[in-house]
Amino acid sequence: MMDLEKLKVKPLFQMTGEEFMFLQHRTNKEIPTPSVEPEKGKKYVYGIRGIAKLFGCSISSANRLKKSGKIDEAIIQDGRKIIVDSELALELMKASK
Repeated sequence: MMDLEKLKVKPLFQMTGEEFMFLQHRTNKEIPTPSVEPEKGKKYVYGIRGIAKLFGCSISSANRLKKSGKIDEAIIQDGRKIIVDSELALELMKASK
């Protein structure tokens, strides 16, 4: 069995492949990995390009979609700045079909 403390202070370029793999395997067991949870809250897209990316369409189609009024409830606009609640926009599109 390899001495863990000696390996931790040994320079990497002096380690054999076996020693390196042992050290890597051993430290991966000691360090707990944090669980990744999806973010809570609203997800937003910004601008006409954001709408186009959200729906997977061209920018001109995104402009037509915005002007059609189908997703007006999901859009917040202040001057030229456009913010769209993506989840609500997708629900509105699903409901309009």
